[in-house]
Amino acid sequence: MEKLKVIVIGAGGRGKGYTDTMAKYPEKYQVVGVAEPIDDRREYVKNKHNIPEENCFVTWEHILERPKFADIAIISTMDRMHFAPAMEAIRKGYNLLLEKPVAPTAEECKKIEAESKKYGVKILVCHVLRYTPFFLALKNLIDSGEIGKVMSIQHSECVGNTHQSHSFVRGNWGNSERSSTMLLQKSCHDMDILQWLVGKECKRASSFGSRTYFTIENAPEGAPEYCIEGCPHADTCYYNAVKLYLEAKSNDWFRPASTGLVNPTDEEVEHAIRTTQYGKCVYKCDNDVVDHQVVNLEFEDGTVVDFNMCAFNEGGRFIRIMGTKGEIVNSGDGSDVTLYKFSDKSHTKIDINAYGNTIESGHGGGDEGIINALYDYITSGVVTEQLSEIGISVKNHMIAFAAEESRISGKVVNVKEFADSI
Repeated sequence: MEKLKVIVIGAGGRGKGYTDTMAKYPEKYQVVGVAEPIDDRREYVKNKHNIPEENCFVTWEHILERPKFADIAIISTMDRMHFAPAMEAIRKGYNLLLEKPVAPTAEECKKIEAESKKYGVKILVCHVLRYTPFFLALKNLIDSGEIGKVMSIQHSECVGNTHQSHSFVRGNWGNSERSSTMLLQKSCHDMDILQWLVGKECKRASSFGSRTYFTIENAPEGAPEYCIEGCPHADTCYYNAVKLYLEAKSNDWFRPASTGLVNPTDEEVEHAIRTTQYGKCVYKCDNDVVDHQVVNLEFEDGTVVDFNMCAFNEGGRFIRIMGTKGEIVNSGDGSDVTLYKFSDKSHTKIDINAYGNTIESGHGGGDEGIINALYDYITSGVVTEQLSEIGISVKNHMIAFAAEESRISGKVVNVKEFADSI
């Protein structure tokens, strides 16, 4: 079996997660280099994979100054830092595992795709939902013809109020100038998976939404800039940073994210919530991305989709797929799918784990699934319908860009015309 060598550019949550998964398959992968400006994260990857010091770098520029020394480069930097390292890695001849979104602008997305074709490199974009047992089950049911022709899909991404506050108010993705729009950064997953399920091209998009709640106008009376400064509403506020980051000691997501450290101490967490936006009142941050948005899509065969992204819920994804012979409904936790048939009015529970890998990793098994799919793609070169390769990913990104254009302009947008205008 061929072993693929890998470098990772950006060793935060996603870069760490992908390389941790690769470590489970030493017969397939060897991580041989890392570029990461935060010492703690860089050292973690170095030690996890026994990377020699000379292959550890602070910046992407430094690692890509070297002659090519691996088969694959993982690009898992922040959204606005995807374009430059991706373009340079392509020119060096690296195949890419590229974190979504491909880039924060439609122009940059198309340039990355064009450059990959010019240099003949393979790029797999991290639309991990395609590789989950849950969505594999839905795709198989649709393609089997069990519900006939798909007529309409209702799909909700319930972000979760706490997740919204952490990632999209206080965190890295709260401001579109630093990252990208909410629909692109969070829900390009969903634009991609919906097109994949329908199996047709999207023709038109319309959208509405705004940032309504997480604003200075909604700050409670007497709330300080930082929660730890003694907020009079500390006991009742859902978003009290002291509770969420400092007191919740078992939270292995919020605490590392707030500090930039792999295993932070209480003192390091306290410093973060005193000095960074992770500790600020959620109504007094510099966030500008929407906290609720709806998108309507029309596909070329007449299938219509209504998509709802909202922060104000517990969290989870819910979907209802309605066809000419029946419908598919899920419960929202990724473990329960019911098939209803018009013919005999039967309700059948579907065994999710019969499709692909078991639900044992991030994104409901998707992180595990994409790492296995990456190996098969790079070694065989075969582009299956499941693969989120750069061409299909960029095309589906255009749905998100077109929908955002609709939200801003108040007009229905023709997706192909929008993409062709770029």
